[in-house]
Amino acid sequence: MITVVVPVCNEEENIKPLLDEIVAVSAKCPVTEIIYVDDASTDQTLAVLREYQKNEPRLRIIRHSKRSGQSAAIATGVNKAADPLVATLDGDGQNDPADIEHLYTSYRQNGLGNVFVAGQRVKREDHPWRSIASKIANTVRAWLLKDGARDTGCGIKLFRKEDFMRLPYFNHMHRYMPALMRRHHVNVIFLDVSHRARARGTSKYGTLDRLWAALSDLFGVMWLNARAVPDIERQEIK
Repeated sequence: MITVVVPVCNEEENIKPLLDEIVAVSAKCPVTEIIYVDDASTDQTLAVLREYQKNEPRLRIIRHSKRSGQSAAIATGVNKAADPLVATLDGDGQNDPADIEHLYTSYRQNGLGNVFVAGQRVKREDHPWRSIASKIANTVRAWLLKDGARDTGCGIKLFRKEDFMRLPYFNHMHRYMPALMRRHHVNVIFLDVSHRARARGTSKYGTLDRLWAALSDLFGVMWLNARAVPDIERQEIK
């Protein structure tokens, strides 16, 4: 069973269209719960969610009392998830919920168990400067971490809740999930997914904000990886 976790902040115009798409994909894969984490929105995001919840019992709403960032919102949603599998996607509508089905198929084809499936955008539908900043950050990150990922900023991912809960938490950690999952010997699979232009609302991040956020924690993750416990068999002797 799959819980879909969506972090949002001031996305009132995107709530209903995206939820309609998530509900539609639930007919094709076992989505039994949808958790929206409202990161202290100041618009009508919460009101729109409450209205939608009246006719969708699978929708749960969790609200942060103050803005804490995307990683905190994802961690909150995963922690509250009732299902063993979690799919995440951004709340701005640029990730296509239909790709959840493809991630789930890949998860099953790769042996179930401790498998992490990360979406990678084939064609970015963003402002050119944002795409350039992301490419620089991803190139530097891939060179230093050697995590095999070309696009860790893609919000659509599927993983086991128990694997996520073992990861060290820090701000912006969602950008380093492939490296952190590999540190815990999880099988990381990359899958090409679509990316859509933002149809409503505005981005909550500036270009320099994104670049700094993507680079500032690199050395910390490198330090963690250097001290990872090797993958060993553990046998109880009786």
